[in-house]
Order: sequence, then structure tokens, then C-alpha cells
Amino acid sequence: MKRALALLLALGLLLSCALAEQEERLEPVEVVPDYVEWLLEVAGEEVGYREGDHGWSKYGEWAGDPYAQWCAEFLCWCVDQVDQRHGTHLLGRIFPLYSGQNTGRAWFIRAGRFVVRSGEVEGWGYEWLPGHDSFLRAGDYVPQPGDYVFFTWTSDSDTDHVALVEYCTQGTDGKVRMHVIEGNNPVGVARNVYSLQDTRILGYGTVRDMAEITMRYGNSGEKVRQLQESLIYLGYLEPRFLSGDFGRATAEAVRAFQSRFGLRGNSVANQATQRRLQEEVEKKRDQDPVTWTVVDEDD
Repeated sequence: MKRALALLLALGLLLSCALAEQEERLEPVEVVPDYVEWLLEVAGEEVGYREGDHGWSKYGEWAGDPYAQWCAEFLCWCVDQVDQRHGTHLLGRIFPLYSGQNTGRAWFIRAGRFVVRSGEVEGWGYEWLPGHDSFLRAGDYVPQPGDYVFFTWTSDSDTDHVALVEYCTQGTDGKVRMHVIEGNNPVGVARNVYSLQDTRILGYGTVRDMAEITMRYGNSGEKVRQLQESLIYLGYLEPRFLSGDFGRATAEAVRAFQSRFGLRGNSVANQATQRRLQEEVEKKRDQDPVTWTVVDEDD
């Protein structure tokens, strides 16, 4: 079974490489951090590695289970290698340390750095790109170097695979494809290419904060903390409730803000609520002498 799958993947990769020759490489939207370059270098050095008997891999052994399905373990191992070589502290801070099925995706959601391919983020709501009125649709977000890509091989929302983005290309047909390095594909480390329209893609764990998200009671993470900071600044929430957890006090503060500005008072921090909240924060900062910058002018 694995041999047949490997043959199909090899044929797919050859076809993808042929297409890539006709495609234009897209420039990242922002400068790629050094640590991402280092991570891609480490991952690239591992291309061609193959697992041993019964699925044994050095990445699984490093993570504590030599015979685990090791796509996540491979990425964690690569990040650890960067930390060791360059004295960085990325593992557990910029990138997750994990092996569980949905743990990595949940880590990025909590960190405020997850972009769904399409639809809702389970337990949260819809996402949108900053400055855009519409919610995210498939293909709106172009993954950047260093992003993690989470896949499902079935029709459910559980994560079955994860890969590391190297870069993206765009063909003459206008379609964008992402080029990745992935472990456990199916018995080794390999490069692969996926269309952004691939329905198996669940979403992306991003290097930077790239999208806004609907928040509601029970959510926890960096996005909630940012929401609370804005509510505190405007006087709707007491500072003692700055926790990153969307509890009763935060829900009441959101409802009070919505009522003040004629928004639907459902305590859900949706797009309209967050946009108006940001407008009020910016308005107050413009009027706050503490935030003014003094500019010396030459005589």
C-alpha cells in the first residue's frame, strides 16, 4: 500500500515540477525572518530521509515514540535543530511542540496565528483579513514561508497531516500553488506542491498574525487578550480581567460596548464590533496627550 502511494506521490511531484517551470514565484508579503530561513534550511537538508522498519524514524525517537506517524515530530525536530544551532528559543514560543492530532492547530489558534482555508474556525467563528469587509474564502490567504499547513485526509475537521511552506507560485492560469517540505510522505521527507484550492487543507499556522477572528464566550488566547486590552483602554472592562480568557466579565463588556454604539448586543465580538472598537481606540489615542509624539523642528 505504501509503495503504491509513494509511486502516486512521485508521479504527482513530477507533474507539479513540470507545472512549476511555467509558474512565477511569488514574493513574500513581508521580510522573511532569519529564523524562518534557518528552519527551511534545516528541513531542506532532511529531504530524502526515509523511515526504518515498521515506521521507525529518528524524529519519532526524538519526540519519545520511535514508531509514531511523524509529520509533526519532523517539524518539531527541525525547529529544535534551529534552536540548537543558532541559540534561538522558537520551539514552544514561535512554533508548537506537539505530536497530538489537533494539538498544533489548537496551539496556533490560541497564539492568534491561525488562518482557516474557508468557513469557520470551530468554536470561534469566521475570519477576515485586515482591511477587508468580506470573510475569508478559499485561496484568499497566500501562505508565507515558514507557515505550517494543516490537512485532513477525510471529510471531518480533524488534522491528519502537517507540512512546512517554502514558497508559493502562480501559473499563467492565475492559480496559486504552495511548495512545501513534509515528513511522513508517506515513508520519508519530501518536497510537494498543493493548490490553494485543495479541499484537504484545513488552514495555516502562520509565522505572523495575519487575520482577525470572531470571538465569543469560552474562547481563550492572544486575540482575546488584545480584545480585552481595547475594552480596558476604553473603560468597558476592569484591568483585573485581563486574562486572555473570554469569560462573563468580557462578555458583559462587549455587550455594553455594542449597546453604546447601536450594534447587535449579543456579546459576540464579530467583525462589525471589532471594527468599531478599533475606531474608538484610535480616536481616543488621537486625543490622548500621552500618545502624542513630540517632533523637534529646526529653527
